[in-house]
Amino acid sequence: MQTEKPYLRHLTCSDDLKTTPPEIRAAFVQQALEKGRRAIPYVQQARALKVAASKADTPRDLLSISKINAALLTAAGVSGKSEGHIPHEAKDEAIQGLIEKYLVPAGDLFVEELVFRFLLIRGDTLGGVMRNYIGNLAQIKLTNAIIANLSNSGLDYHWSSTREKRWNPSSTYEDMAGETLISGIGWEDGDTHRTLLFNRQVPALEKKNVDAIFLNCEHNESAETIRDYPKYIALGELKGGIDPAGADEHWKTAQSSLERIRDGFKKLDLKPQCFFVAAAIEIYMAHEIWAQLADDRLSNAANLTNSNQVASLVDWLCDL
Repeated sequence: MQTEKPYLRHLTCSDDLKTTPPEIRAAFVQQALEKGRRAIPYVQQARALKVAASKADTPRDLLSISKINAALLTAAGVSGKSEGHIPHEAKDEAIQGLIEKYLVPAGDLFVEELVFRFLLIRGDTLGGVMRNYIGNLAQIKLTNAIIANLSNSGLDYHWSSTREKRWNPSSTYEDMAGETLISGIGWEDGDTHRTLLFNRQVPALEKKNVDAIFLNCEHNESAETIRDYPKYIALGELKGGIDPAGADEHWKTAQSSLERIRDGFKKLDLKPQCFFVAAAIEIYMAHEIWAQLADDRLSNAANLTNSNQVASLVDWLCDL
């Protein structure tokens, strides 16, 4: 049985929602370690580039080393995303510009100059990778908590990833954990079928994306159930960024989305439950969230940096 106020299982007051300085520091350290891990392939590429480029006597000789052509293009400032949109002639021009404007003037240090410029562009790529990772962090942590809850309950589940649309059995999840972003989880508990979808458009909400959608349906029926609004059980907004400087903007965005959800379903004479999970929660945000919990605009909320709060919210979600 659900309690009347499920958030009271893990929250006693608004202060419980606030992200503490130690939690902020721990999250930043975790992100730094993750960035270092993800930087390893780029560092290895740079080392291999240095060895290969050292075979050239002059900067112009680099053109004869075919296996570093892609690295030269990167050092010239052409990112992986833009490469496919640039004609072959323009790529050659970019590499020629790199050699004549920067490598030739570097003299005997042209190899070091090449490696530095390669790492500069790769660093920008790494920054984009990390922004995506941080943006998906709330989804990743919520997914892990749900998988743990289902596993502890002995329930089989199916999952889908953002890379593939097919649904996979739970027995395959551990092999893929950490390697792909989960886009949906579906499970069965007796006669009850539940499916949680991430980052999906809801037609009734001006086709706006919602971070998390919890549906009363089997996983293989979720594509059709998106338009079956009475089967919506709960919808949630997730914010994984830990930087306090961005907390205000994230909360404003989440509030707009949650208000759109409430208004959209009210027009359908429906009232699914709403929840909010975030890593960076400042004191004023905590007061506002607590007020929305008290007047039932929100059904539940949790601070992502507090594993007990996340586990409690997931337990509530799985019991709906």
